[in-house]
Amino acid sequence: MMSRAVLLAGSLLAALLLAGCKDKQPPAPAPQPAKPIVRQSAEPAVTREQAMAALLALPEVKSWSAEIERRSRGKAHGAVIEDDQTPRVINGRAYWQLSFVENRADKVHRRESFLVARTGDQILVEDTAGDAVVSLDDWRRGVRRVETKSLD
Repeated sequence: MMSRAVLLAGSLLAALLLAGCKDKQPPAPAPQPAKPIVRQSAEPAVTREQAMAALLALPEVKSWSAEIERRSRGKAHGAVIEDDQTPRVINGRAYWQLSFVENRADKVHRRESFLVARTGDQILVEDTAGDAVVSLDDWRRGVRRVETKSLD
């Protein structure tokens, strides 16, 4: 009888141990190492040639170029030149210093001076009369007012 009681007690203990194991969750998998964060520049770098091309693509500059060609009968041309190789820094941002000019055989006449950001796509216009820099949109509003007045 004793062996039966020992056997019964052992079986009961084994059943309790197994029941306790069922309630336990399997261990969580080891966390994966974090992937390294690759930081890319939010704005791409702009070369001097790209800055010049951006200016030549402006509708106002295209119009000026066509006007110069037409009025001079092909003897003068519109062009973008670099004013200074040293970048101009405004609010921590570097800009190409470029101008749109009327290029004649005997002289070069500056029409407008621009600053093209060396990163991103920002273009500013130098207001030489007020010794200030304005956004392209503000400059355009001023140019359109002048064009509208001259049409009247």
